[in-house]
Amino acid sequence: MNKLTQLLTGELDAMWRFALRLTGNQADAEDLVQRTCVKALEKAGEYREQGRLRSWLFKIEHRIWLNVLRARQIRHAGSFKHTHFKNEQYNEAASESFNIVDPEASTIHHELVNAHSPESQMRLQQIFDQVESLPEAQRLVVALVCVEGFTYQETALVLDIPVGTVMSRLARARITLGKVMLQESFAKKAAEVDGGTQR
Repeated sequence: MNKLTQLLTGELDAMWRFALRLTGNQADAEDLVQRTCVKALEKAGEYREQGRLRSWLFKIEHRIWLNVLRARQIRHAGSFKHTHFKNEQYNEAASESFNIVDPEASTIHHELVNAHSPESQMRLQQIFDQVESLPEAQRLVVALVCVEGFTYQETALVLDIPVGTVMSRLARARITLGKVMLQESFAKKAAEVDGGTQR
């Protein structure tokens, strides 16, 4: 029990990031992290050290949040409306490990994360905004695979879906994001050409 408590302390930042991703606001995220810690300690006997602790905790966190949403839907009789997620703390934490160019790569995309110019920071924010425009199911897969560095198998375990579903959701997300980025690139080049012509 004491050992698990120590391990939990090391995972709090990751649990907080994922809680923000799920809930979209600080109050619910704090409550979700607390509930997850309590549930993890209650289920300490189920944890097997050969498995990754973070994916086990995320699975608990995700299930608790689904139960919260179901309870809210019942209380509000279908009036539940998802709030669009915007959180600077999540973006700041995620930017340290975000790799949208190659989600399966283990290294950070240095051009985005390590560049400190205003243009690079603006581009990074644009990518986060584009990810936020994805359907929630795709956003969660992108967050787990691209931000947290989970494998497809771990992501499937957390979300309780088949590995094939993880792969298809991620593929659709990458196609959507790729199209948006390509359109923006064309628009930028067209603007540069127009600007050069006007001179």
